[in-house]
Amino acid sequence: MNNKPLALIVEDDVDLAAIFAEAFGAAGYETMVRYDGEAALAVLADQMPAVVLLDMHLPKLSGEVVLRHIREDARLARTRVIIATADGTTTVGYPAEKANIVLVKPVRFQQLRHLAARLYPAGE
Repeated sequence: MNNKPLALIVEDDVDLAAIFAEAFGAAGYETMVRYDGEAALAVLADQMPAVVLLDMHLPKLSGEVVLRHIREDARLARTRVIIATADGTTTVGYPAEKANIVLVKPVRFQQLRHLAARLYPAGE
């Protein structure tokens, strides 16, 4: 049985998604990657990730729709949401009740790995 916390990476850029997943994996997470908002909602129907790293500009359903779903689902009340966006103006207007952390792309691998490790230290 796997006791690693789950990190759901929702990012439509395949290369960035791979980097994000690798950073979370290096920090001790099991990772799942989805490339659009619809696929993310399908995962969230069955899984309760510890962390969701969420791009706001996604195909099919926007990151805003996914974020709203996470915050309205009582099962996901403890899920931490990290928004990763290239739009620096997006950082305004996402208080803690919506997003726990907002990162402006480009996000460095080391930066994300250290952040992920601090969110859920080993043994938690």
